Amino acid sequence: MLSLHTPTAARWLAQVDAGLDEILVDHAHCEKKAAGVAMNLLFSYVDHAPLARAMTEIVNEELEHFRLVLDLLERRGIPFRKLSPSSYGPRLHERIRKEEPAKAVDRLLVAGLIEARSCERFSVLADHVTDPELRDFYRSLFEAEARHHATYVRLACGFTPEPTVRERLHWLAAEEAAIIDRGDPVPRMHS
Repeated sequence: MLSLHTPTAARWLAQVDAGLDEILVDHAHCEKKAAGVAMNLLFSYVDHAPLARAMTEIVNEELEHFRLVLDLLERRGIPFRKLSPSSYGPRLHERIRKEEPAKAVDRLLVAGLIEARSCERFSVLADHVTDPELRDFYRSLFEAEARHHATYVRLACGFTPEPTVRERLHWLAAEEAAIIDRGDPVPRMHS
């Protein structure tokens, strides 16, 4: 369903246990970045009406998620602050081809894979944490992230035939798996 080639490793759960506050702050940054990605796609492909409508919905939903994470941080007394990002996103974006329409397809599929990984991580977090508020919070976000993943993949099919999109998604998912397996030394949503 989520197109992922590898599950989250125990290594990441150890990072969660050692740095949950940082994971929560990074989650806020991820929601903000997800809204920015959708907005950039809207500006880049404004003449593609289905994409424009879908990105409008995703921007609004991601900004609402950002607000919800900020509220969670405030309730817990965790200050929202700058963090160095993980290398996950930049490494994945390096795989985006430069020429259109392949670039549009890759941008959409990379966004979809990031949403898929977030969805999977939210499920893992909900099962791992003992705090009932956090369990419920992460379960509440799962469906939206899965829907965003499916939307990005569907929209990529508006630029290239579906079999070509599926083949490229498979390749990008293998690349994503290698990146996520390599990980990052700091606790982040995608480390």
